[in-house]
Amino acid sequence: MKQIDAALLKKMFIGGAKRLEAHKEHINELNVFPVPDGDTGTNMTMTIMSAAKEVGAIDDPTIEELAKAISGGSLRGARGNSGVILSQLFRGFTKQIKYLDRLTTRDVAAGFKKAVDTAYKAVMKPKEGTILTVAKAAADSALRSAKKTDDFEEFAQNVMQEANTALQMTPEMLPVLKEAGVVDSGGQGLLEVLQGAYDVLLGKEVDLKVEPVSRPVQKPMGAASGETADITFGYCTEFIVMLDREFGSAQEQEFKDYLTGMGDSIVVVADEDIVKVHVHTNHPGKAIEKGLSYGALTSMKIDNMREEHEERLNLSRQAEEKEPAPRKDMGFVAVSIGSGLNDIFRELGADYLIEGGQTMNPSTEDMLNAIAQVNADHVFILPNNKNIILAAQQAKALVEEKEIIIIPTKTVPQGISALIAFEAESSVEENEAAMTEMMNGVKTGEVTYAVRDTTIDGKTIKVDDIMGIDDNGIQEVGNDVEAVTLGLLRSMVDEDSELICIYYGDETPEEKAVKLSKKAEELYPDCEVQMEYGGQPIYYFLLSVE
Repeated sequence: MKQIDAALLKKMFIGGAKRLEAHKEHINELNVFPVPDGDTGTNMTMTIMSAAKEVGAIDDPTIEELAKAISGGSLRGARGNSGVILSQLFRGFTKQIKYLDRLTTRDVAAGFKKAVDTAYKAVMKPKEGTILTVAKAAADSALRSAKKTDDFEEFAQNVMQEANTALQMTPEMLPVLKEAGVVDSGGQGLLEVLQGAYDVLLGKEVDLKVEPVSRPVQKPMGAASGETADITFGYCTEFIVMLDREFGSAQEQEFKDYLTGMGDSIVVVADEDIVKVHVHTNHPGKAIEKGLSYGALTSMKIDNMREEHEERLNLSRQAEEKEPAPRKDMGFVAVSIGSGLNDIFRELGADYLIEGGQTMNPSTEDMLNAIAQVNADHVFILPNNKNIILAAQQAKALVEEKEIIIIPTKTVPQGISALIAFEAESSVEENEAAMTEMMNGVKTGEVTYAVRDTTIDGKTIKVDDIMGIDDNGIQEVGNDVEAVTLGLLRSMVDEDSELICIYYGDETPEEKAVKLSKKAEELYPDCEVQMEYGGQPIYYFLLSVE
């Protein structure tokens, strides 16, 4: 085979997407940090399937039509750093080949080179030992192979071999991978995409049916009276359990009974080795923790139904009044999760909140939709998570009618401090500088539980251990939440510290938070200690030290 036409290219792309989807849980397990977060495999899969849906809908395509669908679909659907980088690889590749009728090995090699150049430019500080390293190895191999052969089977075999060799070398480039005994998860994801495309090229039987990309379903919000108090259980919680122990009819009934005691709209469906769960509850963390007792979790989604209901009511009232609010000079989009944290952001002036963070990284399209809702000439974005900054930057590049300013907050406490620094009377440039400076003065700590056994930072961690994590990594591991939290504070507070803020989660009783705050006051009498209800799932406490 010496040429690839549009029909084959379509099949190869979908084949790559389907293989990535099939192996996403294995990729998730390669994540070094054992925290219950939005994992690499999930983010990459949601990114590529957003494009695969558009590609699959094109009958009798041209390469130009495929290029537009692949680039646009992955760009809008990109989630997390790995998903954004993957979308940039697709963007560069399709830009190079979109005007061709058929592809030769030299065309594909040129596309790979453009893909790598585009992805490296999109990352502010490219790091080797990652998906970028694997992509570069594949591109270098493609360029060499294209000079020697015009046969695609030989060409693709060479590319796959060198990409895999580069992947196996990633632990030598990043010590944290070597310590945990894993290869880079993003690089593994890219290799799965290439392998899926290669399988189609070789004529292997591959299921190329593409299901519609699942999107959050709008749930009933209670009576139409307009009162959010009518919603008894405020969080729509969904997840899938990947079973690692027996789950028969008795276990299924036990799970349903447990959920019945804490919510309604309960769905528990077991299918061989997975269980799909849906519940409306005021304590999503408890439902998630119960799910963890049966196995690992994936596809976690928590929606605040009261907020969604209130937002729709506000939009409806505005539409009825037909008097749009005057356009502001500056507005804010913030990523947040937890009713208490959401309230804090609103009180500080955030115009629009995107529900997300560790449990679900918002996509570029989510960012674009949020920006569209803010009636301002200049829109500040607070990602509040290091894995969301790239998606925000990608959204910024797609917006023309407003100026987008990204304050690169990596944590919620950084976002809160940045908003506190905002002054309405100051210019955009002055506020950007002040907010960034304030953000950089904040140390953040998180207390959560481990979802798997691993070794990291010289610490042996077992599943369900309590972990205290600060900006430099895992500092404390133990079995007691309070002890770990106080130990984490010790690593964060120094002689220059003046303010300690403690945000307690939806699983943490207020009396335990009060007790912890009093101990912090005793230990650090020179610091002001503030306690707030955050309501965040997964994390027992969020800490900030300034």
